[in-house]
Amino acid sequence: MPSNLAVPPPVGSHLTNSLTSTLVNTWTGDAGFSFAQLEGMDPSEQVDLLNNELVLENRIKEGAENLLNMDLTDTQRLQVESELDMAKNKINAIKRRIDLQSSRVRERLNAVGSGAAKRKARPTNASTTSVKTLKDSDDKSGEGFRTALQNALNCIRELESLVPPEISPSTITSATPTSKTNLQSAGTHDVNAQRMEGMSKLIEILRRHMRVRYEINFNEVLHAVLPCFGDKCSMQCRAAGYRVIRHALVDTDTVRRLGESLDWYIVKSLLRDNKHAVEKEQVIKLIRVIVEIGTVRRDLEVKSGPGVVPIAETVMRAVVAVAEHPEDPFRLICIQTLAEILLIDIDLAARTGVIRFLLHVLGEGPVEITPILASVFLHLVDCPRTRAYIQVGTDLEIALSAITDAYGKGPDHAERMRGCAKVVQLMLRTWSGLMFFSMDDMRAIRSLINTLTIPSLDTREIILDMFFDLLNIKTPAWYQTFIDGRRLTMYRKSRDAPENQQHRQDPLEKPHYTLKLTDQYLALLVAILTNAGLCEALTAMLEESTTGTNLSRKATLLMAEVLAMANRVLPLSLAARIQAIPEVFCMATDYMDGENRIVGTSALSAIDSFNRNRARLESSGPVKGFRLRANSVEDAVRRGQRQVEQVKLKMSMQMDDRTFQSSLLETQWNFETLQELIEGPFSRFIRRLMSFFHPFSHRFSDMKRTRANTKWVRLGCSLLTTLMASPDGVRYLSTEDQFLAQIFNGVPDSDPIFSKKRVAETLTYGYLEMLGTLSKFKDGIELLEKFKIFTAFYHLSELRSREDLIKGIIENLDYSIDGHPRIVLSKALTSSYKHIRLYATRHLGALIRGSPNANAWTLRLLLTQLYDPAPEVCELAVEFLEEACDSKEILQLVVEMQPTMDHLGEVGHRLLLKFMSTPMGFRFLYDAGYIDREIEAWFNGRNIDYVVEVEVFLTKVFNFSNIVDDDDDLLQVIYTIQCLSEFDGTVPAHFYGEMAKTELGCQVLQEKGHFSEFSQFIRQHSHESEDTDLILKLKSILWAVGNVGATEGGLHFCEEEEIIPAILEITEKSPIPSVRGTCFFVLGLISSTSQGAEILDDYNWEATLSPLGMPTGLCIPTDIDRFISLPSWTATDPNIPENRLLPPVTEHEIEAITAIQNLANTVIANAASRSLARIKARPDTRGVFSSPEMFYRALHIMSTQRYRLPVRRYIVELFNQEMNQDLVSALKDAATRLKASPSYKPPRTDTIRMSVFGRLGKSRRQSESDESDEDDDLGTPPAEAKPTVERPSINLQPLEKIVGFDV
Repeated sequence: MPSNLAVPPPVGSHLTNSLTSTLVNTWTGDAGFSFAQLEGMDPSEQVDLLNNELVLENRIKEGAENLLNMDLTDTQRLQVESELDMAKNKINAIKRRIDLQSSRVRERLNAVGSGAAKRKARPTNASTTSVKTLKDSDDKSGEGFRTALQNALNCIRELESLVPPEISPSTITSATPTSKTNLQSAGTHDVNAQRMEGMSKLIEILRRHMRVRYEINFNEVLHAVLPCFGDKCSMQCRAAGYRVIRHALVDTDTVRRLGESLDWYIVKSLLRDNKHAVEKEQVIKLIRVIVEIGTVRRDLEVKSGPGVVPIAETVMRAVVAVAEHPEDPFRLICIQTLAEILLIDIDLAARTGVIRFLLHVLGEGPVEITPILASVFLHLVDCPRTRAYIQVGTDLEIALSAITDAYGKGPDHAERMRGCAKVVQLMLRTWSGLMFFSMDDMRAIRSLINTLTIPSLDTREIILDMFFDLLNIKTPAWYQTFIDGRRLTMYRKSRDAPENQQHRQDPLEKPHYTLKLTDQYLALLVAILTNAGLCEALTAMLEESTTGTNLSRKATLLMAEVLAMANRVLPLSLAARIQAIPEVFCMATDYMDGENRIVGTSALSAIDSFNRNRARLESSGPVKGFRLRANSVEDAVRRGQRQVEQVKLKMSMQMDDRTFQSSLLETQWNFETLQELIEGPFSRFIRRLMSFFHPFSHRFSDMKRTRANTKWVRLGCSLLTTLMASPDGVRYLSTEDQFLAQIFNGVPDSDPIFSKKRVAETLTYGYLEMLGTLSKFKDGIELLEKFKIFTAFYHLSELRSREDLIKGIIENLDYSIDGHPRIVLSKALTSSYKHIRLYATRHLGALIRGSPNANAWTLRLLLTQLYDPAPEVCELAVEFLEEACDSKEILQLVVEMQPTMDHLGEVGHRLLLKFMSTPMGFRFLYDAGYIDREIEAWFNGRNIDYVVEVEVFLTKVFNFSNIVDDDDDLLQVIYTIQCLSEFDGTVPAHFYGEMAKTELGCQVLQEKGHFSEFSQFIRQHSHESEDTDLILKLKSILWAVGNVGATEGGLHFCEEEEIIPAILEITEKSPIPSVRGTCFFVLGLISSTSQGAEILDDYNWEATLSPLGMPTGLCIPTDIDRFISLPSWTATDPNIPENRLLPPVTEHEIEAITAIQNLANTVIANAASRSLARIKARPDTRGVFSSPEMFYRALHIMSTQRYRLPVRRYIVELFNQEMNQDLVSALKDAATRLKASPSYKPPRTDTIRMSVFGRLGKSRRQSESDESDEDDDLGTPPAEAKPTVERPSINLQPLEKIVGFDV
């Protein structure tokens, strides 16, 4: 905005001339603007020129509007109003002309595009620019790069030309004080508006054109925007300035050139209150961009890892102050920003107090941020270099304080304890947290467990729940019965429970429990917790009451679960020591103390009752991947049930007429009696009963589809089964009865039997079950063929609108007999509709899963689905095929079919790995070239992908309970469930491990020599602690070696290379906890063979064996302390560069600086603030707060010490300093002048310091300073010194020397 329009001149003619000259002088090189100048110009050039003119006219209009708000004479007001009307008219005319020329540009572009497509001719010169503009455009507006760059440069020049308006002397003389203020505020507001407009356009260009950011000169942008950060600028103007800088930063070079230009502006912006939220938001965004872009990594080839963050300590302290303030709306994002900086530049975080602050937040909350901070500190503990900044016993242990300090806090503390419990679970489920808290003889873990022994702590149930979740102990509904003190023998599960219905309908053998990677970690966790005294603490809870409480019974339940888990996952020697529970047995056998004996016997009885009833109450339904076996343990039971049913059927068949007649009279349509009669011969009753099921009778088919009426569907199926059992019944259905004839033939159009509404609301769906019953018999299939039922099925399978009927047909047909049913299923599998193919594939997978024997026809159909055009169908088929191939018989059968799966890519990778585990499959894949191709891929990169996948999935498995409890992140829960469906804790198949299962695979592995290279790498980098890439590669190689050693054929590779002792050395001596954990899992893999378990037993690692003496793949060291003990370290002090200032000279400056320092101490802060107020109130000393040097000293103190946000705000407000470019330059000069040289030594004479109450004695020298030396104390002068007259004396009896507060 031109300055002569911003301030009203005293003379009307001068105003008119200035308004006229604004339009003339702004147009460079022209005497004025008129539409005649546009003649002969290209339309696109006309639009650009008109847009520039439109900007000028808008500024004239805004300036005139601002003038009308001031005190003007009538003549001046008339002139301004006339100029405003002229500006509005010009704006309207320019807009109309812009619309006209824009439409011409679009028409020309369209004509050029269509003409070029038809003629393929070179466009004219006028259109060449337009075409090039479209080609180079980066955004939807069609603005090209060159145009955008030119516009950006124009915006920068425009910002540079904007200066605050100067008021002429004549105006100042004639104006009143009120009008002076109005003139100044109006001018500032006008400049702010122009700056915001220019910066908004520049921001939009930088956002849409990434290339422009790299072409413009950042120094010019910075120079143009710096005036926008002053205190006189508006909040929106400063926010826009921060946005411009943020969008202009593109690399580390631009961040380096930014330097310290904005540090003091940023500090001042972060000090502002919540009314300036817009400005503070942009400041924080700018800081995060500087961290992201400007960080110089140690490894320049990666974008993550440690590095140097280019943020001054001054800014860091300001961000910490905002993060500390509980009422600041940006507190959480500041905490997250500090956590990110801590991960990147821990030395900067240590120098600025970030570590101390984040540890405080970890212990005190807010709760929603503590899991993130826990993960950050666990990452620091995993590396020796960063672990040195953490002190054992005082730092991370603060995360447990909500539980360990819960005594006396009351019930309101419960919510904080629950949040702390989640953090404890997170930390103890990682190797870093487990090993860190196990230091100093497991002091931290013992403190957690010992809280259970505090009788008056009402919130101990939260701690018990924490241990339940920590050990992955599921709590079914019947646990509450146990806790309430009711007998478990009286507990009965509901008949309607889904697991009971499934168990009744499809009784299955209880699946064998497969031990997993999570079980190996839980085994170690159980051993550590019991060594730390968990069983003793639970026993102490039992001793509190002889009658038993819910809390004590819950403790008993936890003890029973721990004993059961120890028996399942721990080696015999460790499990036996835990299961002895000597304290409980001692109490039970203590005949001298009746109360102890009651407690002990009650606990043993409860544990015994729990173990006896557990097998009965736990669900034994089918699980994923479990298939019926013909030789299972329960096969004899099922055979006995079938024999009983056959005997009952024979007795019904031998019923005489008199008995049958009496039974018929007693029936009265009783369902149970009807069921018995149907299963016997009753030809005189059959016609009446069959007529009930006829579709046209509308008796059965019109009944409502309710749960109670489903028994009639079962009755119909039993009736058809009975008829199919005799030739007379088959003949009756074929010739005499109309049941089959009425189902799909002769159905009236007005109300079809199989309409969507009837199938959904009535028992009509039951006809599909009855037809499925007929398909179980060969004669039944012939009947269905005779009445053309299958023909109707074929037609229905092609209908998209009757998905309900197609699914019902597929689900109810029996496929045991080769014929039309299998054709119907195959037709559904190859339907033209994807949802039908998906449903048919799922049903086919269920058939394979439920079949006790391998069926070639089902496998062929499933293999056909691998070539489905829909990826979803292929993935589903692969999933079922992979699950079925767990059976060696099915795997062999599939391999013999030799399917081609190259087109599946990663989807079929795991299935191909299963093929490799068989000799025939390995030979097939070897001949196809798959082995040579994959072994190179795994050697060069897939090994690393494997370890990342395993670690991510293990983390999600362990933290699943914490994620599910958080209802706020539903997407995260869904994603975690999807991950868990792919990974259930078992060891994923590894290429080298599957290769080692066959003799040919071991031969290929030997020829390649990869295992020797693995062994050499392990020995060479066994103690690597800095290079993250080498550590990750070491983990991947360890997993490869472990999977090879987990097979009988691959173990001899480990013996030949003697790699097991090297792995054991890494397990006990590696400085990286996660590497130790990887070795722990690898040793478990090696122990999964009998020979491997024997080898590890020689090194004092005991394997867990099954009741039959077979290894389970779990292995625990005999000396657990050697494994979990990290080497001690000396805490690293942050490298604080020496940045001392020369001491102040005058007494008042010393007094003010001392008081400002004392504000950091909350104990004496009030006295210090009163001292500062007195200094500012006195006329002879208030000038201290107008000095830029003193202001810099105050800012320097704030940059090196911890101050709360209100205190920082108070210190800045003490000084009468307006933050602008002049002050920033003065602060820069002061920093140069006041900086003490490294050789500078402060005087060591009797330095007189200022007390918290001000100066109590006279200084001997004016050069004395409170910053003389670190060893000097802040004290009073000698006893003979007297207080000054102007200061009130303070009586201290007895008179003592006051020690200074060094902060």
